[in-house]
Amino acid sequence: MSKLDDLTSWHSSWSELRVVIFGLGVSGFSAADTLAELGSKVLVVADKSEPEYLDLLSVLGVETFLGDDLSEVLAKVSAFSPDLVITSPGFRPDSQQISWAKHAGIPIWTDIDLAWRLRDKTGKPADWICVTGTNGKTTTVQLTTNILQAAGLRAASCGNIGTPILDCIRDEIGFDALVVELSSFQLHYLNRIEPFAAALLNVDLDHLDWHGSFEDYRAAKSKIFENSEAACIYNTTDDHTQKLLEAAEVQDGARAIGFGIGFPGPSNLGYVEDVLVDNAFSPMRKSKVIEALATVEQISKIGVVTKHLLQNVAAAAALARAYGVSAKAVGIGVSTFRLDGHRIELILEKDEISWVDDSKATNPHAAAASLNSFESVIWLVGGLLKGVDISELVKTVSPRIKAAIVIGVDRGDVLTALSGFAPHVPVIEIGDGEDVMARAVAAAAGLARPGDTVLLAPASASMDQFKDYADRGNQFSAAVLKLNGMNHG
Repeated sequence: MSKLDDLTSWHSSWSELRVVIFGLGVSGFSAADTLAELGSKVLVVADKSEPEYLDLLSVLGVETFLGDDLSEVLAKVSAFSPDLVITSPGFRPDSQQISWAKHAGIPIWTDIDLAWRLRDKTGKPADWICVTGTNGKTTTVQLTTNILQAAGLRAASCGNIGTPILDCIRDEIGFDALVVELSSFQLHYLNRIEPFAAALLNVDLDHLDWHGSFEDYRAAKSKIFENSEAACIYNTTDDHTQKLLEAAEVQDGARAIGFGIGFPGPSNLGYVEDVLVDNAFSPMRKSKVIEALATVEQISKIGVVTKHLLQNVAAAAALARAYGVSAKAVGIGVSTFRLDGHRIELILEKDEISWVDDSKATNPHAAAASLNSFESVIWLVGGLLKGVDISELVKTVSPRIKAAIVIGVDRGDVLTALSGFAPHVPVIEIGDGEDVMARAVAAAAGLARPGDTVLLAPASASMDQFKDYADRGNQFSAAVLKLNGMNHG
């Protein structure tokens, strides 16, 4: 019997537990802070860290070891003799640290697993509403939270975004519900949780360098539905989501609820003309009366109305309705919600040319959603492809691409795809060096004409040339405004 078997509550005896934490980012620090409060013996191992985290852990009496020499790291960890490893999702399954833990037979958790066991700190545990997907996770999570709050519930977004989940668990007042974004990395390591409701928005090629294959990536995403209590939300236009739901082991009574952008069949949410309607949770559905939740006009206040946004709104509404939220509260939650930046964000419309920042489109699936929203696109594309072939995307959207501006370390692969599947498209390659984005924007301006959309939808990660996707988007926005004689506020 494992020492962990009895540790199922905040009020269990955690003081005898020895834990190694791999990684000292936001989630790693939160886990170390929590375990220190519980009295566990903790060693944090990382190759680097923010100085403030190191200072705080020193005050808490938590031992830290910084270094990238793997032999030294593993020697330190082995000497510590941990009962448990908690890893940052950034550590790949084939990393030497994770391989060591597996070989030693040491259980591997993330902060999500720890939070599940500690969720009763303030009395009645909050219900967990979990969301994953290749794209749209953050928007759906934040919108679901906004709808729950509009209904008067105490709710928070956490997990892969927002407040660390362990900080939510330790909140002095507690929550009615936590809306938890889960990445494929977190799901890969996830043990058993029992969400009240769970949504899988879509599944497409992404993070193949981390998972090793699409099959392994898909298998990680499938774990979102396991043990769901009340509802499993799937995308009626994505066969992967439906097939993964059909194979999932869920609790008795959990309902399968579909969402889409067409007319909703039984147990679905969808759109009738310009209205989002509920044909799943309406009290009158047996009489074939569907219930209106929100209008496209209300949705347009969120941002540029795209197929992708309409799907995210439908998914969020399905999760909220599964939790018992009224149709009125859904409408209020939708109409008062605003997207985070860098998600199909209109930066400027001048001389009948639109400049749109979708820097968050870090994979081909997300970029396709953007590109299919506009008719004539000057496409800013490229970065770190993460092992994904961009050819199918180029082939699919080539009729919409008027020209392409290619940046990034993997631009050779992008150029090959464009020459092979969109040979008619003029291409400008932006070489490495300073002011990459300013040069890209200037090149786009030279090609754009009235009716065109200059779209930053890179289909790639950003860390080759930028701090992150937000930095990439901010540099795009600043360059666009400067080029057009405006200040970047």
